[in-house]
Amino acid sequence: MKCSRLALAVSLLVASAAHAQSSVTLYGLIDTSLVYSNDARVNAANPSAGGGSQWQEFAGSVYTPRWGLRGTEDLGGGLSAVFLLENGFNSTNGTFKNGGDLFGRQAWVGLSASQYGTLTLGRQYDFMVTYLAPLSATGSGFGGNLAMHPYDNDNLNNDMRLNNSVKFASVPFHGVKVGAMYAFSNQAGGFSNNNAYSAGISYSFGPINLAASYLQINRDANSPNATGAVSTGDGDALTLGGLQRIYGLGAQYMFGKSSIGLVWTHSSTESPSALWFGGSTSNGALPGPPNGAGNYIKFDNFEINGRYFLQTNLSLGASYTYTMASFNSTTGNAFPHWNQVMAQADYLLSARTDVYIEGVYQRVGGGNGIPVFDAGVYTLNPATGNKQVVVAVGLKHRF
Repeated sequence: MKCSRLALAVSLLVASAAHAQSSVTLYGLIDTSLVYSNDARVNAANPSAGGGSQWQEFAGSVYTPRWGLRGTEDLGGGLSAVFLLENGFNSTNGTFKNGGDLFGRQAWVGLSASQYGTLTLGRQYDFMVTYLAPLSATGSGFGGNLAMHPYDNDNLNNDMRLNNSVKFASVPFHGVKVGAMYAFSNQAGGFSNNNAYSAGISYSFGPINLAASYLQINRDANSPNATGAVSTGDGDALTLGGLQRIYGLGAQYMFGKSSIGLVWTHSSTESPSALWFGGSTSNGALPGPPNGAGNYIKFDNFEINGRYFLQTNLSLGASYTYTMASFNSTTGNAFPHWNQVMAQADYLLSARTDVYIEGVYQRVGGGNGIPVFDAGVYTLNPATGNKQVVVAVGLKHRF
């Protein structure tokens, strides 16, 4: 009897110790707002259908609602097993985002070594998102989704993920972090058809943060691979077409919690047939042969942003982005350029809950009458012309 009790006590101690060395955390964020936009298309894909003022309840004006599970298990010697599963959803109606995928935002597992860094495998963000986006107003920056650069052409708003990827991100060495990743095409006989790779470096020293990142997606425009590194079935692809390159630099200076930042990014796509416009590549069809030889589109984005805390719980933020593009096709060329201003006020009701008001003004020129080069902010209905104003009043809660 005593032996059985002792065995039970030991098993309980072992179970407690094992539990103490591992953890699983449920987390999430809900962002819902009331949004006004002017000159919104009646049919988001058809500018000729007319437009007018639109009032709507909208999920994710700043940050897309999500919930997830993250876990770690201590394997000893500074090594841990880690995982993350993250779902994106629409808080106005409860439906899934990312094409209905359960864990469409992120899904990965890996090993983390405290002295070196973390190696992960699965559906993950590239280093434009990991290192450069935090220095911008868009994406993980304070302005979030509404501050997105046109079509999220540089992926700083983290609308695109890489499937089938292997990623390494180092721990800081004297303020320097480096990372690299590779995403497989998974196609038999097509190793380089829709594979991708990305790399980045960041440096932090006192109030100064610097970052540089690169992303390349290799695709055959004449033979699409829908299940490769960039899926065309979940609506997350930023362009449809051939080879896509994205790179950029950023700098940020912190003074207390406040900050000012500068970001430049460049992106290009060969043989483009559609852009991520109004939240869908189907709304962004480009003129000319879909896979016409010599077709290309290029973007350069120049952003300045700043955020100032009037009080510990009250901040004002703003950004200005100038984007210039060059589009070439056999049926016509265009050299559109965008001026976009974002302003925001955010008030913390608690450490986890805040209210905000955010507005965006966008003006486009040089579109040569091509509807996809009309004004358009994030996934809201694009404008029927070259100007659009968007104002959102919302509530965010983290758990």
